[in-house]
Amino acid sequence: MSSGTPDARTLTDRVRAAILGGDFVPNQRLVEADVCEQFGAPRAAVRETFKELAGEGLVEILRNKGARVRAISKAEAIEITEVRMVLEGLSAAKAAERVTPEQAAQLREIVADMRAAVERNDLDRYSELNAALHAKVRQIAEHGTSAAIIERLGAQVVRHKFRLARQPGRAAVSLPQHELIVAAIVARDPEAAQTAMQQHLRSVAKALEVTPD
Repeated sequence: MSSGTPDARTLTDRVRAAILGGDFVPNQRLVEADVCEQFGAPRAAVRETFKELAGEGLVEILRNKGARVRAISKAEAIEITEVRMVLEGLSAAKAAERVTPEQAAQLREIVADMRAAVERNDLDRYSELNAALHAKVRQIAEHGTSAAIIERLGAQVVRHKFRLARQPGRAAVSLPQHELIVAAIVARDPEAAQTAMQQHLRSVAKALEVTPD
């Protein structure tokens, strides 16, 4: 393979990023020839990428019709959030058991930055910090199985999360929930951390219920 052609893993990452970033939209057909040209990749690598992303729930492969970006309904997004509630609750509990003083300081810093973003009404920055906080909790938890499932499920509902984050007043509701999660983890209280995370994601599911489909 020449140096100018991406390997299969790099191609999968790039196409995934294009889907999650909105360059490819739900129900959009993914034409092999077009994807080959756009990413400078051979057809075999593109087909393998479609299979991998289908396994992640981001792409549908349709019999005799090729591939398309999978559309996640509001009902499915709510179900995914309910599953995340269980897994991320476990992750928060593990993080509370394993957090170091340095990691506790990092969590406090992220939530302080989130508070500042709310005060500036900077929803894009708040959304980035929200994702960073959840990722940091998973990192501290060191529970690889739950982290892998959470990340896969989170990727499937990224558009719903993006829309929800921009609802008027949503960040002001979300911020104190994240502050409770961080306080419980820093206090090394697994039960409180699990409860706080589950209550936060229960709130997310309820907010999704009232968003337009």
